[in-house]
Amino acid sequence: MAERRDGADIGRVAVITGGSSGIGAALGIELGRRGWHCVLLARREARLQEVAAACGGEYEVCDLSDREQIDRAAQAILGRHRAVHLLVSNAGIPARGGFVEIEPAALELVLRVNFLAGVWCVRAFLPGLEAAERADVVNVVSVAGTVAFPPAGPYSASKHAQLAFSRSLGGELAGRGIRVHTVNPGFVETEGFPQRARFAGELMRRLVIDPEDVASHIVSVVERDRRETFVPWWYRGAMLAQAVAPGLVSRVFARRR
Repeated sequence: MAERRDGADIGRVAVITGGSSGIGAALGIELGRRGWHCVLLARREARLQEVAAACGGEYEVCDLSDREQIDRAAQAILGRHRAVHLLVSNAGIPARGGFVEIEPAALELVLRVNFLAGVWCVRAFLPGLEAAERADVVNVVSVAGTVAFPPAGPYSASKHAQLAFSRSLGGELAGRGIRVHTVNPGFVETEGFPQRARFAGELMRRLVIDPEDVASHIVSVVERDRRETFVPWWYRGAMLAQAVAPGLVSRVFARRR
């Protein structure tokens, strides 16, 4: 059992970014059912209050694009909880459009939220992760982190960077008793990524999964110590296609534009 600074037993502590909706909210509720104490980070306080009440946890209002806000939130959380057993970097935003048409501010923002926020969170929460003696970090990346997709190049680039960070971090933290897991979802229906409306056919809409599916997968990944996974599993084929025939993949996407 974990202890708060005041000595009260509260169970294992999980910090979840992007915890006000979508995958983050679903994961908080799932972990809460399993006895975890969740601390949710996001910008919208009203939504955070709702999810924290549903999972029996707590929250900190935090703009994940701002490193100083991440550091302040981590300081506040570590002031209440000596150990953090699980850190889930889930916050992410879309970036529609290619590199030559996206606004520079939007490009910088997607890199800060989708990539750099995970880096700053690991650095900020590292004392708590080490205090847990054995801890886990889960980076929710994307299939887009394994396939260069021209119509959403900046988003794909941010996820490629996050994937490289996650893979490298696993070796860097292994000696500290911290396991790193990479989860690559495909199409997930969330508030920020309303996927089903994009597809006209019923067959294509069936490719879209729900946040609860990803939440269950993340729990399984941590429990079974699986280091890099896709959800659903068959999206791994997209990564293999990109690796084996990158020129062909680029030409296919170019024809679809």
